[in-house]
Amino acid sequence: MQIPTVAELYAKGEKPELLYWVGCAASFDQRAQRTARALATIFTRAGIRFAILAQEESCTGDPARRAGNEFLFQMMALKNIQTLNQYGIQTIVTSCPHCFNTLKNEYPALGGQYEVWHHTQYLYRLVREGRISLKPATAEALQSVTYHDSCYLGRGNGIYDAPRDILQALQMKIVEMAHHRSRGMCCGAGGAQMWKEEEKGQTRVNIARTQEALATGSRTIAAACPFCNTMLYDGLKHAGKEEEVQVKDIAELVAEHLASDPTVGG
Repeated sequence: MQIPTVAELYAKGEKPELLYWVGCAASFDQRAQRTARALATIFTRAGIRFAILAQEESCTGDPARRAGNEFLFQMMALKNIQTLNQYGIQTIVTSCPHCFNTLKNEYPALGGQYEVWHHTQYLYRLVREGRISLKPATAEALQSVTYHDSCYLGRGNGIYDAPRDILQALQMKIVEMAHHRSRGMCCGAGGAQMWKEEEKGQTRVNIARTQEALATGSRTIAAACPFCNTMLYDGLKHAGKEEEVQVKDIAELVAEHLASDPTVGG
């Protein structure tokens, strides 16, 4: 699959329908790259003309700001904004809630005005508009699924329904954890915690959260954040359940159930 860069299209006098903001996780982490490949597959199937910045994309600066380095954040943000504005980018889709929150809510103050979508929102839009059709999930491991609300997606931006609407479109039974939606629990990686040692305490946050997921009896934990995916999988390994229970990004579930016949599942 050949994905064009914005620079390549720009050189031909063309613009993408949307920019896929890959993010640091999907650029360097193999687990997160599965989500990126799934999204590229879905966009291609839907006939969307999309592109990436490739080496012109750098970190949004979110971890720097959360860690208290405002100077570094603004330096990184302004560099990205300059690149985005240079190409006249208007619509951005990203699979990282941290990138989503920063691009949507924090870049405008620095001159970056864009229409920003989290991938769960955009995927549900594609389903709703009939640009992709989904086959019902029939695998035994997908008969019941529990969904983990990412902090930056849920409590941070009020996006609770789109991921669940997609799971329902796949005809999956959703079993909610004890803490969900506005009472959702952090995976343990937010606020730049991914890059530092934990504070002293009795239980690691991701282990406590994974125990809530396991208590639902679901064999699939659905998530929509690369950091959440990593933390939840680590929690499964700690519990010795990584062979019995899987962590799947919403995009992976959609890509695995794309209908070749556009009338199926419409």
